[in-house]
Amino acid sequence: AMKTENQTFGAEFILLGFFQYGQMNTVLFVTIAGLFSVTLMGNIILIHLIRLDTPLHTPMYFLLSQLSFIDMMYISTTVPKMAANFLSNDKTITSLDCKIHTFVVLTLGGTEALLLGFMSYDRYVAICHPLHYPVFMSKTICLSMVTCAWASSSINALIHTLHVFQLPFCTSRIINHFFCEVPSLMPLVCEDTSQYEYTVLFSGLIVLLLPFMAILASFYQMSSGKGQTKAISTCSSHLIVASLFYGATLSTYTRPHSLHYPEEDKVVAVFYSIITPLLNPFIYSLRNKEVMGARKRVLAYCLERCKL
Repeated sequence: AMKTENQTFGAEFILLGFFQYGQMNTVLFVTIAGLFSVTLMGNIILIHLIRLDTPLHTPMYFLLSQLSFIDMMYISTTVPKMAANFLSNDKTITSLDCKIHTFVVLTLGGTEALLLGFMSYDRYVAICHPLHYPVFMSKTICLSMVTCAWASSSINALIHTLHVFQLPFCTSRIINHFFCEVPSLMPLVCEDTSQYEYTVLFSGLIVLLLPFMAILASFYQMSSGKGQTKAISTCSSHLIVASLFYGATLSTYTRPHSLHYPEEDKVVAVFYSIITPLLNPFIYSLRNKEVMGARKRVLAYCLERCKL
């Protein structure tokens, strides 16, 4: 039997990271650093526009600013560690850091999954039941949705993180990934994890598949209505980005670890940890007249202040 180490370890894990492509590493690093900067700027600008422009103080834009906040947090959890590994060539991560990583990634991913579902409900009510919108999407309901998303995802993340880190790890502490998350830790466990993997599958189906099904159902309802071309043009790009996010996360969290291939997992993880946070602010703002109008108003206001 493989030796296991005492769980009170101050022992470290080794994150192999994303950069294992020799000559290509520098190009990849520069690309990811560029994407990181653009994502951060895009989301910060969107949050500030929504905060500063009164016409955008509506449930839809409150949900959108929450999404931008999650995306900023998400990319700030995964990319800096990846960059530090590459630049310093030190691939170690302490057990505590790994626990925090796992918890934060699960919380943010779960909250984003639920939030995207609530956003599609908001659009469905606005397009299909406009007269009832103030009732179905009141300030109280909107705040309850956001609180529910954060609270349930945090509890789910805490349970999984606590459980995974009390499992017996083998002497090999090499994580073939660029951040700590539950599926990438499974191969390090020295006992049969099939029972536990059913619980990961179950929470994955609830947190990821249910909101995705709700989005598809609301999209179908909106597009089958009378002359809803506006709905299709607005929501199709949202649907594509949501599909990327749900497809990538479902692929990671609903497969048993015997079917996981680290190189493939890392590429899939790039989609939900870097690509969707990058695309979200652009998809939700560039195709959106209200946000573009707000940008003009805020710019005009700033220029006025500058003249003064």
